[in-house]
Amino acid sequence: MTSASWLAAMITPRNDFDGAPLLRKEFTLEDGHGAVVKATLRATALGVYEASINGVPAGPDVLSPGWSSYEWRLRHRSYDVTALIRPTTVIGIELGNGWYRGRLAWHGLSNLYGSELGFFGQLDIEFEDGYVQTVASDASWQAGPSATTFNDLYDGQTIDARRLQQGWAEPGFLRDGAPGAEWTGVSEVAFDAGRLAEPVGPPVVRAGVVRPVNVFSSPSGKTLVDFGQNLVGWLRFTVQGEAGHTITIRHAEVLEGGELGVRPLRSAKAEDTFILSGGQDSFEPTKTFHGFRYAEITGWPGTLAAEDLEAVVVHSDLERTGTFECSNDLVNQLHRNIVWGLRGNFLDLPTDCPQRDERLGWTGDIAVFAPTAAYLYDVKGFLQDWLLDLAAEQKAQDGLVPITVPDVLKYCPQPPEFPSPESSALWSEASVWVPWALWEAYGDLSVLENQYESMSAHMRRVEGLLSPAGLWDSGFQFGDWLDPDAAPDQPWAAKADTAVVATACMYRTARLTAQAAGLLGKHDDEAHFEALADRVRNAFAGHYVAPGGTIRSDCTTVYALAIAFDVLQTAELREFAGNRLAELVRDNGYRVSTGFAGTPFITHALTDTGHVDEAYRLLLEEGCPSWLYPVAMGATTVWERWDSMLPDGTINPGEMTSFNHYALGAVADWMHKAIGGIRPLEPGYARVLIQPQPGEGIDWARTSLKTPHGEVGVAWTSDGGEFRLEATVPDGVAADIVLPDGARRGVIGGTHRFEAELGVVVK
Repeated sequence: MTSASWLAAMITPRNDFDGAPLLRKEFTLEDGHGAVVKATLRATALGVYEASINGVPAGPDVLSPGWSSYEWRLRHRSYDVTALIRPTTVIGIELGNGWYRGRLAWHGLSNLYGSELGFFGQLDIEFEDGYVQTVASDASWQAGPSATTFNDLYDGQTIDARRLQQGWAEPGFLRDGAPGAEWTGVSEVAFDAGRLAEPVGPPVVRAGVVRPVNVFSSPSGKTLVDFGQNLVGWLRFTVQGEAGHTITIRHAEVLEGGELGVRPLRSAKAEDTFILSGGQDSFEPTKTFHGFRYAEITGWPGTLAAEDLEAVVVHSDLERTGTFECSNDLVNQLHRNIVWGLRGNFLDLPTDCPQRDERLGWTGDIAVFAPTAAYLYDVKGFLQDWLLDLAAEQKAQDGLVPITVPDVLKYCPQPPEFPSPESSALWSEASVWVPWALWEAYGDLSVLENQYESMSAHMRRVEGLLSPAGLWDSGFQFGDWLDPDAAPDQPWAAKADTAVVATACMYRTARLTAQAAGLLGKHDDEAHFEALADRVRNAFAGHYVAPGGTIRSDCTTVYALAIAFDVLQTAELREFAGNRLAELVRDNGYRVSTGFAGTPFITHALTDTGHVDEAYRLLLEEGCPSWLYPVAMGATTVWERWDSMLPDGTINPGEMTSFNHYALGAVADWMHKAIGGIRPLEPGYARVLIQPQPGEGIDWARTSLKTPHGEVGVAWTSDGGEFRLEATVPDGVAADIVLPDGARRGVIGGTHRFEAELGVVVK
């Protein structure tokens, strides 16, 4: 089937039915064509949908079709439903508001994309003789009420079990006019089928279940449930009680003073309500999702026990590819927190947070986290799909890469501290950094081919923003966002000069774009962007680097970026920057002093300039601010702020505080590459560098990665000055193995073991 074969119309129910209507189409198979050999349902919606055939779910997905830039791309999904077809068959569709019509961002606005829910789909049934019977959405469908009386992604879902219509998606339900009094027809609405798009990424699914670890009473007498893990999804349970009785469930990530800590949710209610029928009711609110570890249960009939509830974990269906473990339990927990942060925020698109009135595809977060994500999971399709939205938004805005994708902020009032939208360093850089991370991880040149127009358009726009000197020193910049020394209500007030940060980012982006152009045979562009990179590098040196090597702002972030992005022009300047960076880290007691810009790169910069001990001590510090401080405070995901929770157990007073933000977890990229020791020497790990860099505080480490060529594995121990390494390389893949003493060995495929003496350098 191709998109040209669509016969469907976009239909909307004549009665909105509380924003959660049911749609159905009953039909009989045509005779004389033999047995059914294949049946494919293709479906999409304005809103979210769940599809069934004869009451059986068409697929495992939830919250489909997800959130894309609906103005240009409305994805549809396909289901093989051959086994579900009967002589008389019903297509059943449940609709909800989702991202299309529900609340988005922090302004309390809804209906940003449209005010009507809609469904567009068709079932194509192929028979033995080749005949295809098509049943498509049209004016003959029927619509009726569901048990859901309210649904919103931020505010939750209300389900009234008394309204449940058993068998509504099965044959015969509306025969003889009963209970058809509540059911109405549908209307066809104008719809441009050119917006339909095949999904590149995987669907959102129920990815697991987490059971409560504790049920207890708060100081005020509320019943609280602790699931032991900050997660994203909803609660599922079966219960029986008096008809009309109401159970209310509120969700939050943390407790404060022993009560549910809801202030970080801002205006998001994150509240589900369930009204009992009087019989045995099973509830699962699939038209919302929450970020939570704790739930407050009000109105449970009888005594609530841990076995009465389960939390359903929901995220995009991604394959785990990378693992990491070491001798330090806190570091292991940090790594688990990073994995859970990815799982919670990779829900159809890479979001900043999953719990408050935001949950947006912030470009800066994924720009720095993409290498970590591509190690932990196969995110190629997931991020390619999002990049198509980025390119669509960018094309509509004359090359401007917005700070969120999809860009709903264009429909919202602009905060006074943010002037009119313009390209923003690191954030808009996602247009280049994310495709490049995918190229390095998977070695698929089509990623760069598909995104090159977006990459080069971003570069040309920012080129026009540079000063005559070649600096990116004007306009609003997020800079080193959430510097730990900034005031809680001024997250932009970092130590690092925003122009220094922006110009360094611009240099890296120009170099990567030039390399992409070269790989694609666009040699004029390659020369242009190489010259632009040289111009920016010279400007950086001439305006921001003092003769002795001090970089303007003289703080950790500017040195980390200058080293990691190779902005400095001489080996002497690079050596000075490395030494100065290490000195600043030591002087700060090995506590973190970087924000969103510096944090992903500081440990890389330290080890790349020979300061391995400082990098390890920075990672292993437990005082606030540090990576391990949240772990010591009991965190099970990565926080947005270094001190989202203060040492006394109170929540950071800033308005913007999340306990599930993956950006600062980008340090896992260094953990995989420096501690674990696995790096690509060629894109897609066609050649591999294995070079663990042991340091004090970690005595052994194990890491593995499923690459496009097979699994790479590294395990090492350090004991009494002796270093032992076991490396596994896929068959036919060449690897360079570099030991701590500097010895270099070349191997091809297989498992290899080496020993070295720490502290001794091979000449």
